Amino acid sequence: MILSMTGFGRAERLAAGKKISAEIKSLNSKQLDISTRLPQAYRTLELDLRSQVAQALVHGKIDITISVEVIEATTDVHLNIPLLQAYKEQIVEMANALSLPLPQDWFSTLLRLPDAIKADSGTAAIEEEEITAVNDAVAEATTALTDFRKQEGARLEAFFTQKIERISQFLSQVEQYEPERTAKIKARIQDGLSKIDAGDYDKNRFEQEMIFYIEKLDITEEKVRLRNHLDYFLSTMATGSAQGKKLGFIAQEMGREINTLGSKSNHAEMQNLVVRMKDELEQIKEQVLNVL
Repeated sequence: MILSMTGFGRAERLAAGKKISAEIKSLNSKQLDISTRLPQAYRTLELDLRSQVAQALVHGKIDITISVEVIEATTDVHLNIPLLQAYKEQIVEMANALSLPLPQDWFSTLLRLPDAIKADSGTAAIEEEEITAVNDAVAEATTALTDFRKQEGARLEAFFTQKIERISQFLSQVEQYEPERTAKIKARIQDGLSKIDAGDYDKNRFEQEMIFYIEKLDITEEKVRLRNHLDYFLSTMATGSAQGKKLGFIAQEMGREINTLGSKSNHAEMQNLVVRMKDELEQIKEQVLNVL
């Protein structure tokens, strides 16, 4: 089964009074290209997260976004009483020295002074519980994205199968025009020969050239090779994931055989079938870029 390179996955975890959300998006790309958007506190986890995602997703342009929402107040807040006491003593000392009245409202006076309130935000280091939650959220989002890729891969596989069958049908229709094509070529040659005096050419050389010409117009090998490429494309899809490049190469070889059929056909209906095969193949080439 083939996988698509495009996909999306999202997951959430709760830890340390926070809701941690992980989103991973993937688009088609020839190589692995990972970009991250993380809170500053999680920057130390970036390399491990990149490695974790790269191992699971293999290829694609991948965006990892982690966001944090505080849902419980975990900050420890308390009054800095020793400092407030020192502030009050200095204010009293200043009032006595300058003959000034003491404040009427000590609370508002003291609490406005710097560092009157202490707050331990806990930002110095993230807890182990939080690290585990981030890793788990990313792992679950990666799994969700992989499931999305499988669904898209199944859709692509059905699409490719339909297009391959269409090309195969057109190829089968070529055979019905071959007797007529051969007769027309033969008649054209005979008509040309009737206009040439028998003494004007070497018959042995002429026979050799005719054999060479007929071999050049024969399309048996092209039909056999194209049929083999069609079967190989289908069997490659069934072998497993990470077959995108291989399928692209097979499609290129199919294109070569179809082009050769067109150049050799010398028949309007056969050329029409070749054009229709090319149209189906172009749709395959466009979509095969999305295959992992």
